[in-house]
Amino acid sequence: MQQTRSQQKQFHTLEAPLPLWRGGELERVTLAYETYGELSGARDNAVLLLHALTGDSHAACLDGGEGCPPGWWDPLVGPGRAFDTERYFVICSNVLGGCQGSTGPSSVNPATGEPYATDFPVITIQDMVLAQVRLLRALGVERLAAVAGGSIGGMQAIEWVVRYPEMAESALIFGATSRITPQAIGFNLAGRNAILLDPAWRNGRYYPDEGPSAGLAIARIIGMITYQSREGMWERFGRSPATRPSEPSIFGEKFDVEGYLEHQGTKLTRRFDANSYLYLTRAMDLYDAAEGFGSLAEAFERVRARTLHVGISTDWLYPPVEVKAEADLLRSLGKSARYVEIESLNGHDAFLKDWDAVTEVVTSFLGGSRPGPNGHRGAEPAAAARRGG
Repeated sequence: MQQTRSQQKQFHTLEAPLPLWRGGELERVTLAYETYGELSGARDNAVLLLHALTGDSHAACLDGGEGCPPGWWDPLVGPGRAFDTERYFVICSNVLGGCQGSTGPSSVNPATGEPYATDFPVITIQDMVLAQVRLLRALGVERLAAVAGGSIGGMQAIEWVVRYPEMAESALIFGATSRITPQAIGFNLAGRNAILLDPAWRNGRYYPDEGPSAGLAIARIIGMITYQSREGMWERFGRSPATRPSEPSIFGEKFDVEGYLEHQGTKLTRRFDANSYLYLTRAMDLYDAAEGFGSLAEAFERVRARTLHVGISTDWLYPPVEVKAEADLLRSLGKSARYVEIESLNGHDAFLKDWDAVTEVVTSFLGGSRPGPNGHRGAEPAAAARRGG
């Protein structure tokens, strides 16, 4: 069937149980997704966007109507934009294990009629991508013009080109590598422990109550610190006093950075499930694209897609030197891999903030030169993208 743009969240339930990478299966898996643009008659213009840790299927709002909030990559998706919906059929699904319509810990376990909670199995990046493969086939898509995403979304893009080399023509990987660093695993551990030690967690069985909101807020604060850069935090906050309303402190006045982080922590608790945070961060920890192969080089030998690896100059969560090393490894194997580095003070978050630079990178790689969302051709000087080889 011909697929067309839908601004409404849609749902697809996989026809068969989903086998899991670490054993077992999930009986009934539903994925929430949105589409933008129209699938061509040749079915060769589909692009899959892969969201970051706490993102969802709402990548963009093309209509701009009331009740349709901007999506997480809104400035990049639409007619004439980097992911041009007059050219591409753009798909974005909420990941397996999420809490925005896709099957996750808060979903009903068909075996018990109650939410899975911690009966939900440990999931991996491999499981997320297999579920996406099945969704796309149900939509009539057997091959993608591109997969694109950052952070955990970028890790999924790597999984796509390694495990399903025949299904992706190209991949755009922002601030991501084939495995995370021990330091990143440590930060994830700290965030998860904040949730686990919250008395309201109750071994994950807090539904339908609010759950461990204090612990989730702390986890988000820890995460938000890792998404910033030292230079960017000095420029944005310095040591200025708090400008946001917040709870008073018995330790005296608060700094602006404290008010910002507390606001971000509280904000996440209103839209995200703590159990999903536990499962998704662990999936990041566990992922290694070389798993099942003799080495990363052996895994990368399978890649057929053109790949774009985007490092961010101030990203210490996925250091640009490590992003570049993976592009270099692919090139040494004779693959078509390009490295570009975005100069930004925004740290890991640059792929969600530096719209002109990201627009320039995407349009250059996919072809076509269009004005960025702010009317600029190319990038702002403060967030310039430089080619790295």
